[in-house]
Amino acid sequence: MKFMLMMNCPRNGYDEFMKLPKAMLEAHIGFMVEFAKKLSRQGELVAAEGLAAPTQAKLVRAGKNGKPVTDGVFPESKEYLAGYWIVDVDGAERAYEIAAEASTAPLPEGQVLEIEVREVMSGPPQDLG
Repeated sequence: MKFMLMMNCPRNGYDEFMKLPKAMLEAHIGFMVEFAKKLSRQGELVAAEGLAAPTQAKLVRAGKNGKPVTDGVFPESKEYLAGYWIVDVDGAERAYEIAAEASTAPLPEGQVLEIEVREVMSGPPQDLG
């Protein structure tokens, strides 16, 4: 079963993250790199990526003649997707274990990294297919 583990951050998360002391940034990034390597060695990692700051994001829809219409970032958003892992594991419990381990990444005292876990569907629900 595949699961997506999503790391969200608050609206100002990117700016605040980049203000952390260099040693904390290096520890956090080092943890994430080693965590991905570990999951890969275990054969559980399908993909993992960090995403650019939300200031670079655009909402896109088709306009006239199918041409893309873009809209800027909306400051009222409370959270942004900062990065994700897709894992292929035996079941939800293992995905939860991996998410719990990811949440131990070094951060300043009092900050908690929460990971949203959702199953990646292999097709439409059976009653619709």
